[in-house]
Amino acid sequence: MGFFRDFGKLMVEGSRSFARWELDNARVIMGDRRRLALLGLLLVPVIVGSVAFAEEVSQALPGFIGGKEAYGPSYYSLFIFLVSIAVGMGAGLISGCIGAGGGFIIAPALMSAGVKGILAVGTDLFHIFAKAIMGSVLHRKMGNVSVPLAVIFIIGAVIGTTVGAGINRALYDINPVLSDAFITIVYTFMLGFLGFYGMYDYFSAKKGGKAAGPHEGREGAGLTPLAQRLQTVTLPPMVTFDQGIIPGGRKISCWFLILSGALVGMAAGIMGVGGGFLTFPIFVYVLGVSSLTTVGTDIFQIVFTAGYGAITQYAIYGFIFYTLAMGMLLGSLIGIQVGALVTKVVPGITIRGFFALSVMAGFVNRAFALPKKLVAMGWISLDKATASMIDTVGMWLFFVTIGLFGLWVFGAFFMNIKTLKGEA
Repeated sequence: MGFFRDFGKLMVEGSRSFARWELDNARVIMGDRRRLALLGLLLVPVIVGSVAFAEEVSQALPGFIGGKEAYGPSYYSLFIFLVSIAVGMGAGLISGCIGAGGGFIIAPALMSAGVKGILAVGTDLFHIFAKAIMGSVLHRKMGNVSVPLAVIFIIGAVIGTTVGAGINRALYDINPVLSDAFITIVYTFMLGFLGFYGMYDYFSAKKGGKAAGPHEGREGAGLTPLAQRLQTVTLPPMVTFDQGIIPGGRKISCWFLILSGALVGMAAGIMGVGGGFLTFPIFVYVLGVSSLTTVGTDIFQIVFTAGYGAITQYAIYGFIFYTLAMGMLLGSLIGIQVGALVTKVVPGITIRGFFALSVMAGFVNRAFALPKKLVAMGWISLDKATASMIDTVGMWLFFVTIGLFGLWVFGAFFMNIKTLKGEA
């Protein structure tokens, strides 16, 4: 139970760190007229194409990506653009209000809406890259970035992203259903772990248990036992970091950095979430990097990892849906701002409960989608109608849960708008 609790705390804190990055980006974009103008220019071809040429473009597209007949791509239309805005807004509301977990629902939501797994992953990665470039706050944090640390970490991240995305593409070439099943299994495991820990954390807090997060007490010089052991290993070449925080700085073998970057990159290549949710716990608790340096380095690596993965591993192979990416970007910018405001008028324990509920909804969605895919590949014996019914139930439970959460957030926002104006 102790390992489960500690690992769960690390994953939740990583998810919160990624949500803070998203909120910071959204505030930069929404607060700058030039960036808003750039967003408008990016959206012009999407909106005009969706309204004026949707039917012509959809007819011109190939029926199936790569000639595979198991699945066909979602076509370019006003409807799919509006769906992408809704998905992005839902993820933004969760990230802004709950402070964690929003990025984890994007790929499951797109897959439930009919987008192929590999296309959902590539598009999500491109959407994160576009957000990182448009709202880059790197210039604010450069004083906290250890360039040698970041560069060596990115080397590992590039290797990991290449491997992760390569696995996705290889499985798709074998069988698109196998590719979807693999991505679904990965998300089922990740969301299941986070969801069950979130439930445990919520009910513990309700009973009056300690509600402190894993980040507590780690802002200063303290190191975990694992980080202390790794930093005593002299395996050249060594990298020095945190010189401005600890006299003389700390040192660690670059090989540990490369391995850590490879893990983050592989998660980004397979899941499409940028890998940002893993960087924080790995840097702080495994490598012993200070929180200040970690935040700057995380921003640095997200830009490069997401950009490299989106462009070289998915875009050039045709696995990015520009319409969806721009719709998600627009929706998330709105949703995350509203969600962040609502946290000022909603009790923290309620937010904690919604975190557990939203992540569990994603877990149920992917777990219920799995039987249908396994039946399609002939791996399990189950009536196709039953498998389809299970998939449909999981899809409705997911969208109803996220939809009700969205209505609740907007309701709380409008009911307390006077209070929020007063605070502003």
